[in-house]
Amino acid sequence: MSDQNVINFYSVSDEYGEFSNFAAYSIKLKGKRWPTSEHYFQAQKFRDAGHREEVRKAKTPMIAARLGRDRKKQLRRDWESIKDNVMRDAVMAKFTQHDNLRELLLATGQAKIVEHTTNDAYWGDGSGKNMLGRILMEVRDKLRKQECDR
Repeated sequence: MSDQNVINFYSVSDEYGEFSNFAAYSIKLKGKRWPTSEHYFQAQKFRDAGHREEVRKAKTPMIAARLGRDRKKQLRRDWESIKDNVMRDAVMAKFTQHDNLRELLLATGQAKIVEHTTNDAYWGDGSGKNMLGRILMEVRDKLRKQECDR
């Protein structure tokens, strides 16, 4: 792949839909199994263990996202300063705990990875931030380095 390639993803049914946090790949983090990386990410917004567990047990990632966005529940005070690292932990867990996903991510070469959506200016490319895409590329670089170090 050349440096000019861009991989867009958004819906789990799209090509590279596996990169979505809604994709049905469970992760194990903080001593618990989470149905998706979205469940994990949304749950970490809360200090209250009951809220976190409610999100973890949500039947779908969409329900987990709704619960995480519920502003009737108090967000942890440090959320804005830690959210990128929470996402990094979730993405790293997902792509190290599923061999097929690691291979898929590494096979993207040097392509730019973009969560292509107009309704998320931070995690997606709505205003150019594309933080999820950036984190996927960071994880890809770390995985590639690990393979070279073996």
